[in-house]
Amino acid sequence: MASIPKGLKAVLSKAPTDTVILSSLRTPICRSYKGQLKDAYPEELLHTVLKATLEANPNLSASEIQDVAVGVVLSELGGSKAARMAMNHAGYPNSTSLYTVNRACSSSLQSIATIAAQISTGMISAGIGAGTESMTRNYGSRAIPVDLWPTLKESENRHARDCIMPMGLTSENVASRYGVSRADQDAFAVQSHLRAAKARESGAFAQEIVPVHTRFQEVDKTGQKVGEEKDVVVTADDGIRANATLEGLAKLKPAFKSDGASTAGNSSQVSDGAAATLLMRRSTATALGLSGSVIGKFVGANTVGCDPDEMGVGPAIAIPALLERFGLDKTQVDRWEINEAFASQAIYCLRELGLEEDWAKGKVNPDGGAIALGHPLGATGARLTSTLLHGLGRSGGEVGVVSMCVGTGMGMAGLFIRE
Repeated sequence: MASIPKGLKAVLSKAPTDTVILSSLRTPICRSYKGQLKDAYPEELLHTVLKATLEANPNLSASEIQDVAVGVVLSELGGSKAARMAMNHAGYPNSTSLYTVNRACSSSLQSIATIAAQISTGMISAGIGAGTESMTRNYGSRAIPVDLWPTLKESENRHARDCIMPMGLTSENVASRYGVSRADQDAFAVQSHLRAAKARESGAFAQEIVPVHTRFQEVDKTGQKVGEEKDVVVTADDGIRANATLEGLAKLKPAFKSDGASTAGNSSQVSDGAAATLLMRRSTATALGLSGSVIGKFVGANTVGCDPDEMGVGPAIAIPALLERFGLDKTQVDRWEINEAFASQAIYCLRELGLEEDWAKGKVNPDGGAIALGHPLGATGARLTSTLLHGLGRSGGEVGVVSMCVGTGMGMAGLFIRE
């Protein structure tokens, strides 16, 4: 295996073989069941960001895009067919191929990393790493499989059994094992909402969000549709609670365990949304006259495994592995986007990584995270990438890291450079 050049100078350097990023866009992220995208289809959301990717790069012919990887988790059944239909409908030619990826919560970061790997090995010159999820339409029983080989359910290996443990219980395990209090979780959640509200009001998300033209019909308290279906244009995230308070969150009951600490208020929201990142070999971008459109560079990604029953600790393992691989120190990272699956695991990871002060200073999730914005499983990795790159562009920072825990016991982290 060829050695990887290490150190800040190496990752900031430019070479014709680099995998560069020309755009990174997302739809608004909206609450499932009641939010503005509840009546949209996952392929409809994907179509929106794939079409917007072409529109954001008007000097790029769609025929130059050779492959598209789409992260999907709950919509696996028919996902690849629906995704291919959405891609073709968005104006990509039949010569552009497509496949779907499922690495749970990191699916679209895996899509980006896999497209980048195809570029670096010469399989393709340009591709898109994307993700889409309508948890409204697909949550149900597919979140945890019920029709399993009985031997697995009865396995003497508890880690095999723990792979289907509800994510909420893994959150409770992290909180109890590592001393993350309910008060700390609620305080973290409030900050997520306040930061996201400030970002939304200031227009910080404007460059990364593309509007979704879809339909919407009101529902009553029982979930029944009422009134008439209307055509709508969705332009903003709708799960952010600008008036979130400690007092309000403290009133919420535990969601997963009667004596637990994880609630609907300090856990990520069930959400709908999509995102897409356009990647290309730098030499190809130069040959096509697109060098001026480059907004960043993908450096690399790492995935690690951990105990399934405390899967939330994943970023605390994946991030050090990533930084060591490229010879970087955490002090050299200008911005972090660490997915807030649960406040419990996010707090633990900050403590373990020594990033609590960076979080307080706004270097970690400065515009809020999944507790406020939502966590549409298949789309989250690409959503975080979009928020990271546009955020670095506003602040002038160069080095950014995206990371998340992954269901069944993993963590993934990706390293990006803003140009």
